[in-house]
Amino acid sequence: MEETGTVSRITVGRVKKARELMEDIIHKTPMDYSRFFSSLTGAGLYLKLENMQKTGSFKIRGALNKINNLTGPERKRGVIAASAGNHAQGVAYAAARSGLKATVVMPEVSPISKIMATRGYGAEVILWGRDYDEAYEKAEEIRKESGATLVHGFDDVDVIAGQGTLGLEILDQLPGVDAVVVPAGGGGLLGGVAFAIKSLSPRVRVYGVQSSAAPAVYHNWKGGGVKETPVSGTIADGICVRRPGSITLDLIKKYVDDVVLVDDEEISQTILMLLERSKVVAEGAGAAGLAAVLNGKLKLQGLNAAVVISGGNIDVNVLSNIIERGLVKSGRRLRIKTIISDRPGSLGKIISLVSGQQVNIISIAHDRSSPRVPIKDAEVEFVLETMNWEHIGKITGSLKKAGYTLEIL
Repeated sequence: MEETGTVSRITVGRVKKARELMEDIIHKTPMDYSRFFSSLTGAGLYLKLENMQKTGSFKIRGALNKINNLTGPERKRGVIAASAGNHAQGVAYAAARSGLKATVVMPEVSPISKIMATRGYGAEVILWGRDYDEAYEKAEEIRKESGATLVHGFDDVDVIAGQGTLGLEILDQLPGVDAVVVPAGGGGLLGGVAFAIKSLSPRVRVYGVQSSAAPAVYHNWKGGGVKETPVSGTIADGICVRRPGSITLDLIKKYVDDVVLVDDEEISQTILMLLERSKVVAEGAGAAGLAAVLNGKLKLQGLNAAVVISGGNIDVNVLSNIIERGLVKSGRRLRIKTIISDRPGSLGKIISLVSGQQVNIISIAHDRSSPRVPIKDAEVEFVLETMNWEHIGKITGSLKKAGYTLEIL
């Protein structure tokens, strides 16, 4: 239905054809019912685990469909794309499978793991710009010079049709689905999934979720036209886009019921909960949809809802920081510092007192030479594994009762 250059060529037949072309290549990813998350929200929550897709995200669907539909002359000229990471890997994989030369422009701040993975699939990677939009401008320059075919990250009919295959899978796997929650950056996944689902089952509600640090779809969906929206640093780098696509925005406005925002703290907490309770590794963009549900941004009580976990390509350093921060915030990790007298038995005494509180001592640092510490005293820093904030209160209370002055770090 692409009236006057908007969405007329997006049809259910086109989405179904995309599924047929990819059937033996991509994974039909699990639809996993979560008893834990359902109990927290009052909804029947199912996680659509696209983090388990080839290349670690849904992006392979759109990239593969686009490359499958290239003409002979287009194949000879090779392909070029711009991406923060997941589309890069999808294009690199699809191009390598078809024997095509692929060049991908990625922002200079892209996670190293995504850069290395893209190169590992055989693509030439050019690092350029601060974000996706600047990388895209560079990709356009190279396209004009080289004649390579652009595989757009979201605003392309074949790419959107490929992403729409995820909507078909959701309907097949969960026939009684009432609502679908989808992360959104440029809108290719949200537009494609919403189109496919609403075309076949109009009663199903479809919701989009964006990072509050990159709310382009949100503001354009609420307002009119396609406008550029400022972005700031976000853990959800995969959906950090300044301007949604014109095709995708038309689809979103026609088929999506609402778009909501989540912040980085909400996303980080959700990543940790997914890891700990569901044993699911999700990147920031991948966890955004569930973050919206868990934080009450969408009213899904009593409904069967599919939440798309769109990708799992998270940098291990970022994941480590999220885990550490999450443990501290939940009262399961405590760093404390105190002063003890620098004489035999003093260190053993405080260690005995701490360990008697059913705590696991992760590390101890003992410093007698710091200029901040009085002569004949020493500074001791503990990192402790604790159970909760109540447990922390008992530990600190016992130390204070014994005469220690504490600094909680």
